[in-house]
Amino acid sequence: MANAKTPADLTINPRDRRFGRGQAQDRLWLGGDVVGTAFYNALSVTFPKGEAFFIESVKAFRVGVDDKLAGEIKAFTIQEVVHSREHVAFNKRVLDHGYDISRLEARIDQVLEIARARPAIVQLAATMALEHYTAIIASELLSNPKHLAGADAESGELWRWHALEEIEHKGVAYDTFLHATRDLSRWRRWKIKTLTMLLISGTFWKHRIEGTLDLMAQDGLTGWRAKAALAKYLLVSPGIVRRMIPAWSSYFLPGFHPWNHDDRNLIRLAESEYSAALMPSVVAAA
Repeated sequence: MANAKTPADLTINPRDRRFGRGQAQDRLWLGGDVVGTAFYNALSVTFPKGEAFFIESVKAFRVGVDDKLAGEIKAFTIQEVVHSREHVAFNKRVLDHGYDISRLEARIDQVLEIARARPAIVQLAATMALEHYTAIIASELLSNPKHLAGADAESGELWRWHALEEIEHKGVAYDTFLHATRDLSRWRRWKIKTLTMLLISGTFWKHRIEGTLDLMAQDGLTGWRAKAALAKYLLVSPGIVRRMIPAWSSYFLPGFHPWNHDDRNLIRLAESEYSAALMPSVVAAA
């Protein structure tokens, strides 16, 4: 693990939170914004099955890791399980508002079927790439209030809670990959990592855009107007894709590690609200 740069004093703290149970939620919960609501609804649909895949791919390589990483993998697993539970509940509310998410779910099943047919190390590399995506989206959500401005209280808190834990465990899949590929040359490791990220990036945005447009159409926004509105939302204001480009690009640099950008200040900023929900520590001391 000599190449790992996860802070030695980092502790991954699963927080057992529940959001929105028994509370009314507007169909357009993100301040009445058709585009923003559709984007986050479509993203949420991916989480329950996607995070189960992340857990499987990381745990497949846990044998032989050091005690610190073993504890982090355990904490990562707990966090992802609770995230899945809360997004199942969130997605149930999406269904209750009359949205048809069956096409989005079928697409996820298709992608995961293809992914699970790949070698285990490629599945881990895919998880590592997607964990980088979730970490940089999370950093944006916590550092730029504009993204969730107007969200109802419970939905906004769900996304912020999820974001802080994604930042907290952003190095776990990467450190597991370093362990799993410790006998490979740096060139071969970099090749696997970068080619997988390029493939994942094309698939990720293709399907997120398709899913968002599908949900927007169910609110009556279709055709070129829908595409223009979504392009403006992603690239201009609040412009999450445009703002993600520098952090995404850093993934391809020699010596990259998720914790080269230490944004634990965002965790400290957000976590005070969730201190009462901390689960017993499961991370071994560094």
